[in-house]
Amino acid sequence: MKLYNTLTRTKDEFKPRFENKVSMYTCGPTVYHYAHIGNLRSYIMEDVLEKYFRYVGYDVTRVMNITDVGHLSSDGDTGDDKMLKGAKREHKTVMEIAKFYTDAFFADCAKLNIKTPEVVEPATSCIDEFIRVISSLIEKGYAYEAGGNIYFDTSKLDKYYVFNDFTEEDLAVGVREGVEEDSNKKNKADFVLWFTKSKFDDQELKWDSPWGVGYPGWHIECSCISMKNLGEYLDIHCGGIDNAFPHHTNEIAQSEAYLGHEWCNYWFHVHHLNTTGGKMSKSKGEFLTVSLLEEKGYNPLVYRFFCLQSHYRKSLVFSYENLDNAAVAYNKLAAKVATLFDNSAVDKAAFVSLKAGFTEAMDNDLNTALAVTAVYDVLKADTTNATKLALIEDFDKVLGIGLVDAAKKLAESNSGAGDDIPEEITKLIEERKEARKAKNFALADEIRDKIAEMGYVITETREGTKVTKK
Repeated sequence: MKLYNTLTRTKDEFKPRFENKVSMYTCGPTVYHYAHIGNLRSYIMEDVLEKYFRYVGYDVTRVMNITDVGHLSSDGDTGDDKMLKGAKREHKTVMEIAKFYTDAFFADCAKLNIKTPEVVEPATSCIDEFIRVISSLIEKGYAYEAGGNIYFDTSKLDKYYVFNDFTEEDLAVGVREGVEEDSNKKNKADFVLWFTKSKFDDQELKWDSPWGVGYPGWHIECSCISMKNLGEYLDIHCGGIDNAFPHHTNEIAQSEAYLGHEWCNYWFHVHHLNTTGGKMSKSKGEFLTVSLLEEKGYNPLVYRFFCLQSHYRKSLVFSYENLDNAAVAYNKLAAKVATLFDNSAVDKAAFVSLKAGFTEAMDNDLNTALAVTAVYDVLKADTTNATKLALIEDFDKVLGIGLVDAAKKLAESNSGAGDDIPEEITKLIEERKEARKAKNFALADEIRDKIAEMGYVITETREGTKVTKK
């Protein structure tokens, strides 16, 4: 199996440090709001990676953090404290916000067939680990106090910009775009390990530390949570490509300075989900959630299928037209699978032969687009229906798109067809279809509400548009 390693900028053969065991860390959400579908693209692809590791026989331990401590927009205590902002928006405590949106995140994951990691660790449960590691970094000369905060000193490293050969001019401030430089830093790329001086005087979450009452910087939490649960060596670290710098760069810097040796061998980064106007983000107002897709009649697994049709290292453009095309393709696949239920036998030789196309695609840098093509190849193959069905079920251990379940529901719904639907309702359903084709979703929603007022419920399922009496 070969994966593109952002650290080496090449496709590397994946070899875990310990035979048949994979330690895997994935950056989790900052739980101040719902996850948008751009965030969830990364989690879908990480889920596919984990499931494929298991599929080929690895014993995987996957750890994910939950950022429930203030997540600032920069290392200079500028921008918004996202957790505090969420609490003020909804008139709740920070921990109430964290609990609500953590639950919402995993509810969305369940709808998308994303497996919950073995270990999910909130940052607030690891304050002692943060203090211990920061104290060690100070003792070793890698960290310093300035202006009441503790900073990591990047000048002590032989190489800081590990993912790309940036120059200092390229990164005039060692933080995200559009933020102010922190005058406390010795070097422009230095970053905060612990805040004791903050502009957020009403911050709820603060802890005693050797340096005063305060709270951890964002970057330290992932290093400590990984080392706490997976030890000193990590096989693979995953996240969105926007986390490569500064977040993952800073993780490597502080982890290897603390440990005294190389930390993580493979870095797996998923590229952005874009709209026609650019990268999807909450700050731009393009806040598309799983719940919103459901309200518009889309099955969440259609979105997962949509993501799998593109390679994880390519930016993916979201539009409702593209999602509609994915829904049509998905429903056609489910309809074909629905014809496979019979009493034929599995041809073991054909099974092995056809499975090879799937594993070849996945072994080549997790090429899910070609893996989906392998599904079509199975359906076209000259073999028994039982063989095809067994292969579709086998592939879905990794793809997670639920085609067999969708096919079963389609077969059941077809057997119960024939319920009388008034002509007026049928006409409204057609009008709604035309409205959706024209991308007039406001009108489509209005028609759906009108149908509901007349005593019928319209839903878009894996199998297509369904209407039932209340």
